[in-house]
Amino acid sequence: MKYIWIIAWLTVFTNCAIADNKGDIVVAADGTGDYISLTEAIDHLPFYNYQRLVIFVKNGVYNEKIRIEQDYLTIRGESRDSTIIQYAQLREDWQKNRDYIGPAVINIHADDIILDNLTIRNTQPRLGPHAFTIYGTGTRTIITNCNVTSNGGDTVSLWNYKEGMYYHDNCCFEGGVDFVCPRGWCYISNSSFKELMNTAAVWHAATTNKNQKFVLSNCEFMGVDSFYLARHHYDAQFYFLNCIFPSEMRDKSIVHVFYPDKPEKSRPYLYGDRYNFYNCNRKKGNYLWFANNIDSSSAAKISPEWTFDQKWNPEDTSSIKVVKAEYENQSLFLWFDEIVMPVGDLKIQTKSGKVFSYFNGVGRERFEFKGENTLTEEELQQEFELVSGTIQSIKATVKPRTFK
Repeated sequence: MKYIWIIAWLTVFTNCAIADNKGDIVVAADGTGDYISLTEAIDHLPFYNYQRLVIFVKNGVYNEKIRIEQDYLTIRGESRDSTIIQYAQLREDWQKNRDYIGPAVINIHADDIILDNLTIRNTQPRLGPHAFTIYGTGTRTIITNCNVTSNGGDTVSLWNYKEGMYYHDNCCFEGGVDFVCPRGWCYISNSSFKELMNTAAVWHAATTNKNQKFVLSNCEFMGVDSFYLARHHYDAQFYFLNCIFPSEMRDKSIVHVFYPDKPEKSRPYLYGDRYNFYNCNRKKGNYLWFANNIDSSSAAKISPEWTFDQKWNPEDTSSIKVVKAEYENQSLFLWFDEIVMPVGDLKIQTKSGKVFSYFNGVGRERFEFKGENTLTEEELQQEFELVSGTIQSIKATVKPRTFK
């Protein structure tokens, strides 16, 4: 019975239109949506997602913390400042009394997750102790157009130290010590950072791969008097490009934390200091330690795709492509260059005008289409055109990628 329910559920959401900004599932605290809480909506998701699903969250305050375990999920708010997910959670309290949900307001244990147009805040009142707002162990995590705040440290803790890749744009981050602290690869652009304590604002760890890096481009920092920019305990690699620093930031370079009196506490440090700056400015005069040490041509090459070593391009807008076509027993099989999903009433046609309707293959690289016509080898080699619906990538990108 459960299997039948999941198939029916997938069929419903396969027919959702990509242009529907309100998503596949609507959460509304006032009861006007499908569910009144994110917890309830996530609990009703199938165990495996074979396509990207969008949870649209209407304006309101949602006092809950959530755990995401299904890949390919987008959570999008109606309004950045008025769609608020909040919870009070100290990490030390969670460690003393662990629940399954996790130590943060949003706990991500899945890949290809997108958070967009939201305010997410940890409302515990203490200044300083670890108080995660977003914690994650997945990869290809996107956070865009969001306010993410905490009074404590480690506000955004995405900690897949082996494979983690994270992209954030147009966000406001706020917290105490190390309040944005990725492990792995991270690219942040057009965002602000507000430090609430006179300690380090950002932190990085590149523990298993020399190429892991943390790039901050066109970002602005602010904070209390004498805060400093960054620190790290493990190997790390920082790039600050076109960033603005406030007069309150102290004259203190990025700090490598080690323990000369307790060497057993110090982490391996194989690659030395890797602190890169280009065109950064402090409002009341620059310090020597963030003078340019990369040239303009090198800085121009630094992009999200470069940051992630060509493994992922979250800003990719290229079209999905057919790489192989076969015909057998009135079924047309198309292989694409990545995992895809059907959207709407998907139909395609050959150059000769023969129409085929989508039959199955959601969440795979191969789709099967059914039709009344036979196809020649010559027709299989020609381009196919959409009649209705579309074909969409399910991998996380800022804008949906489709077959054109």
